[in-house]
Amino acid sequence: MSPVISTLLPAGLAFIMFALGLKLSVADFRRVVAYPVAVGLGLIAQTLLLPLTAFAITMLFDLSPQTAVGLMILAACPGGVTAAMITDLSRGDTCLSITLTACTSLLSFVTVPLIVGFSLEHFLGQATTIDFPVGQAIGGLFLITLVPVAAGLLFNQAGWLTPAVAKLVGRLATAVFLAIVFLTFFTEWPSITAHFATIAPAVLLLNVVTMCTGALLGVAGRLPTAGRIALAVECGIQNSALGITVAVSLLSVSGLAVPSVIYAFLMNITALALILVRQLQVTRAAVTSER
Repeated sequence: MSPVISTLLPAGLAFIMFALGLKLSVADFRRVVAYPVAVGLGLIAQTLLLPLTAFAITMLFDLSPQTAVGLMILAACPGGVTAAMITDLSRGDTCLSITLTACTSLLSFVTVPLIVGFSLEHFLGQATTIDFPVGQAIGGLFLITLVPVAAGLLFNQAGWLTPAVAKLVGRLATAVFLAIVFLTFFTEWPSITAHFATIAPAVLLLNVVTMCTGALLGVAGRLPTAGRIALAVECGIQNSALGITVAVSLLSVSGLAVPSVIYAFLMNITALALILVRQLQVTRAAVTSER
């Protein structure tokens, strides 16, 4: 990835989170804290059920040891930053999504070394200690997500932006999100096409199963539709960039990053499909109520 893209991507994500913050209030986060069941279900799905699902898929597809480790690295990663934007566009609980992303990222300093270390030993026979950069990961999360969200929240609470300007910022954030999606497709296209036929089925199954798991947990926890959507998106939108970093920078094996690259491609397709379906549902409901 070029230096320009490496700089613009975090800036774009930060702008998206600022735009989301403009739609939120302190009361929204108080509501999430007051109902810890949703957060607990999300953490169980992300830190326990997702790695178990990935492990089962490696067995089901009889993946090569290197691909299996790459899939497990991906499953160990916390939710992606764009999960909140996708949740918002899908009319889900954005506050719950942001809270879960923060919590799973904080837990990743334990889950990533444990899961990746187990995977290396199980599939490759290498008992390797993973030196996960905890401070760097948490610091990056703080700067890209929590600070912009807090700034947007402050602007909203203080009424510093008119509704028209806030709406314009929201539309620009949607455009930036779509640009990031297409940029991912463009920059990673060579890796995607080279390995798509052999790895995509397993990766797609992981994405769909984990999203369904999140939604079903929401049903079991009697969450409203918005909460179920947030859980589904949080489970399905992984921090594939972190997976690539662990594979390439920490383990120095570029082949381990392939599942994360293909997942970044496929998860955006399923996310866009979810957004489209939800937008159609909301539109139909609005038309029906007007009759």
